[in-house]
Formats: sequence, structure tokens, C-alpha cells
Amino acid sequence: MLNTYTAKYTKIRSGYMGQLIEWPEVITEGKTLEDCRKMLRDALSQMVKAYRKQKKEIPSGRALIEQIPVEV
Repeated sequence: MLNTYTAKYTKIRSGYMGQLIEWPEVITEGKTLEDCRKMLRDALSQMVKAYRKQKKEIPSGRALIEQIPVEV
């Protein structure tokens, strides 16, 4: 089964931090955005393997992301 997850990337001093919206425990950092993307895919793959091995339920993907404007 193919699942789709939503990634959030944040610029930090050392590069970028990536985290999955639906599975916040999957988090990583990279010097460049592309490095962070690769590492996040790898972290997700490893987390899926670990959850399967422990017979834990894998969180489902497909979050709805919405930006809410506010005047500041």
C-alpha cells in the first residue's frame, strides 16, 4: 500500500529541519533543502520498518494543510 505524507520544512541556522505533519516523530535536519528531503525520506522509511517490526500501527497520511491569513 502506498501512503502519502505531508512534509514541513523550516529554515534553521544550520540549514533546514524537516518533519512530517501526520507523524511528528519523523524529523531530521540537512544542510540544504535537498539534503533534508533525502534524509526525511530515509527517516520515514526507517520509521516504517521499526513500526512494522514492533507491530505498531503506522499513522495514515494525507493531511489537509491550510494557510490562514492574519494581519500583524
